[in-house]
Formats: sequence, C-alpha cells, structure tokens
Amino acid sequence: MQSISLESLYSNHNPQIRVRKLGAPSYRTQVGNIRCMYRSESASARGVVGSNRADWQSSCAILASKVVSQQQETEKNGNADLTAVNGHQTLDLVPIENLPKPLTITDLSPAPMHGSTIRVAYQGVPGAYSEAAAGKAYPNCEAIPCDQFEVAFQAVELWIADRAVLPVENSLGGSIHRNYDLLLRHRLHIVGEVQLPVHHCLLALPGVRKDYLTRVISHPQALAQCELTLTKLGLNVAREAVDDTAGAAEFVAANDLRDTAAIASARAADLYGLNILADGIQDDSGNVTRFVMLAREPIIPRTDRPFKTSIVFAHDNKGTSVLFKVLSAFAFRNISLTKIESRPHRNRPIRLVDDANVGTAKHFEYMFYIDFEASMAEVRAQNALAEVQEFTSFLRVLGSYPMDMTPWSNIKD
Repeated sequence: MQSISLESLYSNHNPQIRVRKLGAPSYRTQVGNIRCMYRSESASARGVVGSNRADWQSSCAILASKVVSQQQETEKNGNADLTAVNGHQTLDLVPIENLPKPLTITDLSPAPMHGSTIRVAYQGVPGAYSEAAAGKAYPNCEAIPCDQFEVAFQAVELWIADRAVLPVENSLGGSIHRNYDLLLRHRLHIVGEVQLPVHHCLLALPGVRKDYLTRVISHPQALAQCELTLTKLGLNVAREAVDDTAGAAEFVAANDLRDTAAIASARAADLYGLNILADGIQDDSGNVTRFVMLAREPIIPRTDRPFKTSIVFAHDNKGTSVLFKVLSAFAFRNISLTKIESRPHRNRPIRLVDDANVGTAKHFEYMFYIDFEASMAEVRAQNALAEVQEFTSFLRVLGSYPMDMTPWSNIKD
C-alpha cells in the first residue's frame, strides 16, 4: 500500500512510464502500449481491449492520447488550483519507518484482473478517516492513500485505482466544496455513499503531558469541532491547521515534536506510536461525515431498495423564478430533496445585468448541486429531470446509487 502524489501523475512529460509490481522485477513500457489488465463490468469498458492485435493497439493509442490531453488541460488551468487542499499547502512530512511510502508513477502495479482485490483511492495518509470510510465501503479492499483530492480522481481515471472514496459533507462542518468542484471537472460517476462517525482523540508522543504542550495541529474542521473541549481541558495553546488529521499525527511522530499534539483517530495513534491524552474530544457526539464512492462507469439504477440521485445544473437566469420551477418539478412528484448546494460557475463567475433605471449590476453565476431520494429507474424521476431540462442550460446526472440507510443513532466508531 503506497501513496500517490500529484507530481507523480503530472510531472513526467515524456510518455514513458516505468511500472514496478511489488515483489516482482521492474520493467518499462510505453503509454501507447499499456496492457489493459482491468475487465470492467460494463460493455463499453470491455471494448477497451479489441478482439485482435490491431484493435488492441488502436484502443491503447486512444488511452494514451487521453492521458496526454488530461496533462495538457491541467497545465493550461495552472498549478495553483491543484497544489493546495482546503486552502493549506501539503506538509512535507518525513516518512515513518515501516509505513507505506508515497506512491509515484514509477511504482504503479497494473490494474487488477476481474475478481482481484479492489483498489480504492482516498485522500490522506494511513489512519485517516477517509481510509476507514474506504474500508467500510469496500471491505478487504487495497486502500491507496493520495496526497490530494485531485489525485484520487485522477487515480481512478488513469486506471491506477478502481474506486475512490471521498468526503462531500460533515454534519458539523458542512460541505467539502473542493470535491463538489472536482465532481463537475471530472467524468467519474457516484456509485454509492457511506456515512462514518468522526471520533477525535488528542495524541502526543509517549511521556508528553498536556501541560507540556504549546500547540495543537490538525485539519481545520477537526480543530473547529474540538474548540470547546480543548478550552475545557485547560489547553491554552496555539491551533495550527494542516491538510488532514492522520497527517498531523504522522508529522508529530516523524519530527519528534514533544511540545505539539495532534487531533486524529485512535487508529492513527496506533500507527504512529502516539499516546491518547484525551479520548472523544469532539464538541458534538453526533459528528458524522458523508463520503461518496466514485467509479469510471455508472451502476444500473434499481427500484428494489432506496436509491439517491445526484445532479448538477446551471441556467441562464433572466429572472428569479427558474430555481423555483426546478424545485417544483420534484415537489409536484413527491420527490424529497436531501441536499441543495450552490457553487459559483467556474467558467462564467460574473454576470452583468443592465437596467435602464439603476445602471449596470454584477451578479454571480451559479451551478446548483441537488441530491434527491429516487432512482433513475423510476418514471417519476425521469419525468422530473425531463421537466428540469426545460428550464436549464446545463444538466448532468452525477450518479444514481443506493443510499446508506444506517441510522445516525446506530453509527458507532
């Protein structure tokens, strides 16, 4: 199990890729001659490898061109959009001995054959809550840590991983906006969801007491979720935000910081040899994060169990009634909405409105993300989206997938 970095996906402008399978001799290959080892469930994915050598070479050449075009698009958009997570630069962490090292493009094994252990990408390092969510979504999977959300998306698109499990909202902290933006930017499909409780612990090196501490580091949301408890513990220390909770624990252990504590999971304490100074320090015990499972191909919607559907749309708004009409399409058919999220339109963030009486005004253009409780196999859902399409300039179904029906009151860490 290794960790993928963004640089490993984009820094190599030469299409030559070195592939090394763990425990086997190294060998080199060209992207245009990549051997497609993965057999997808869908008929369209099965067509990647043709029935003869000519078809196989042609299909792999198309795959190579897609990799190059993705690289060029990323360079065009600029690196500034890809080098930070939650507004914070990635920590330059010193690797811990006997723990997984960051996975680079030269260390990638071929995608597994059908029936092999599924490879699931997540953001963070071992011990992160996202790793636990990946294990809950896909028991016995091979979890692949990635240093950024963007890398997890790319790992699935480039066939390095079969699935990605990424957070989209927390019951206390709200939406993870970065992943909503990436859902629109990439062409992956939501194939499931999983809810995971967040149980924070205060971790420090063995022998360190609370009165030795001068600072506490963790993910910004974790620091906010423990603010009151830290005050009750009498910790008058500086709070410092980093990329993820388990990464904070790794940083403390790797650098032998005896004046610094981390807020992370109990599993992170075990992995990095830290002691738990305080257990369950979140201010609210009902702290749950919702994750979505992403794949290259959508699943076939069904009606034999509760399903949820996620969509995103935009409209050329010349009035205030469009959103009302869209929501009415669901209300009229008794379809419950579980979430509505607005994000500024990436390509057209500002709209100018001219009024003869008041002059020119500037308004934000928005994309709207909606989750509703219905399967795309249901006629009412199909009719609702057909009506929504009449009022929108853009509409995309992100996925129609089984709901996680675990009651929050029964979720245990």
